[in-house]
Amino acid sequence: MPIELTLAMHRVFDSPRDRFIFDTGHQSYVHKMLTGRQDGFDLLKQRGGLTGYPSRAESQHDLVENCHASTALSYADGMAKAYALRGEARHVVALVGDGAHLASLRLNPGYEMVLELTREALEKTPLVGRALFDTLHAVKKGIKDAVAPQAMFEDLGIKYVGPVDGHDVAALESALTRAKGHGAPVIVHAVTRKGYGYAPAEQDEADRLHSPGAFDPATGKPLAAHSLKWTSVFGDELVAIAGVRPDVVGITAAMAESTGIDRLATAYPDRAFDVGIAEQHATTSAAGLALAGLHPVVAIYATFLNRAFDQVLLDVALHKLPVTFVLDRAGITGPDGPSHYGIWDMSILGVVPGLRVAAPRDAETLRTALREAVAIHDGPTVVRFPTGSVPAALPALRRVGGIDVLAETAERKDVLLVTVGPFAHVGVQVAAELAKRGFGVTVVDPRWVRPAPVELVGLAGAHKLVVTIEDGVRDGGIGDAVAKLLRDHELDMPLRDLGVPARWIDHGTRAEILAEIGLTAADVTKDVHSWIRALSVLPAEPGLSSVSRG
Repeated sequence: MPIELTLAMHRVFDSPRDRFIFDTGHQSYVHKMLTGRQDGFDLLKQRGGLTGYPSRAESQHDLVENCHASTALSYADGMAKAYALRGEARHVVALVGDGAHLASLRLNPGYEMVLELTREALEKTPLVGRALFDTLHAVKKGIKDAVAPQAMFEDLGIKYVGPVDGHDVAALESALTRAKGHGAPVIVHAVTRKGYGYAPAEQDEADRLHSPGAFDPATGKPLAAHSLKWTSVFGDELVAIAGVRPDVVGITAAMAESTGIDRLATAYPDRAFDVGIAEQHATTSAAGLALAGLHPVVAIYATFLNRAFDQVLLDVALHKLPVTFVLDRAGITGPDGPSHYGIWDMSILGVVPGLRVAAPRDAETLRTALREAVAIHDGPTVVRFPTGSVPAALPALRRVGGIDVLAETAERKDVLLVTVGPFAHVGVQVAAELAKRGFGVTVVDPRWVRPAPVELVGLAGAHKLVVTIEDGVRDGGIGDAVAKLLRDHELDMPLRDLGVPARWIDHGTRAEILAEIGLTAADVTKDVHSWIRALSVLPAEPGLSSVSRG
């Protein structure tokens, strides 16, 4: 978090008249404190409290809240042009950091030190020394261009100031003041060190405590007990696959540790590529790797793949290339808010010809899905999973084609409950509860949810009602895909789809949000029960049917 830089910005510029845009929204915390919200941080990212990103509803000082990096300059470009056309004397300041492409440019004071030492030495020699120094100073720009990108930006018509020590407030204020008075686009290059000033973060060599859970502020150690995480299961399995498949490589967009690609990078450094925050480039680069005979695994947060849709469609799928996309943080992710909910991918990707999507329900099905995905050579595949801890294993009772049957009653076939990913656990709970009321529910997990497996047609035909439940938006989701499958096979029967409404949902814990949108086990049980009764499906006597589990 650029504390000193944010302080300098607020001292030099006049927010909200001058507009601040944070390219990565979590860098706005100091900005929030400086604009009257310091008392709300005890409820940060909690329901009813401050959001974890800029919020137009919170303050007039906040402007852009989509929080997806690499958009700030485009926003700023448009706003600056608009203010110029309207004759408004306002500055637009974009703060860009983290995995941006300038990240490799570092403060190099060497040439300044050499220049200063040389000046001191030469100035001791009258006349000749001064002349020699002036000559030396004339080549300063050439020396500096070796370690700083002035020439590149100036050729584009953009003034460059820097590099500046990003932890020196006075130097930052000076640089920003010069930029403010220039009257044209200026890049101020401030070099910071992540975690600076906080020992536990500085000592965390992996990621400088980037986006940690609850932790002890004195030690930086996490407070929650260790549990198996989805990302860890993926990362370990990818390394295992790479050990026997030399053609498998990994790609990440500046989030190696967050997506698990860091484990591949440790085991096989030459086979893991971090392209910076550029999901579109990551996707087309993967297409190039596949064209050259490799099988790339592109690990991206589900919500961030949205911006690379065109590349998925026309650079990968059109060429039927074997690229596997692994989408972390799929579904409702909780406190990060609507810009980070991975609820759009199944709907968006559903229109891509030849693309197959797997949604594992537990650790073992994740491992299996990943191995199946990289074994497919005639088109792209997607493996999606949520954030957090992996639920308990949920083995299948039997398999119909590629579909796992997770629970069923022997006596009655009232409802076919089609579950997606971890909602399989909810489905089993619903089936058990409805069995107590005398209804028969068969719970199935298609595993590969797109395209909808044809075996669902036969299973559906043996029941009176089909219900789908997923953690993606309902519009164009798996429920719609199953309904289309049944229509295409001329099976006319009732179907109800449960999923996330296509609206912006405020931040909160995953449990709070699922309760709000009616996707808890209790909610689903209530809904399914009412639909069965509305269809006049009379239950058997209580106690005569049961749900079997493996």
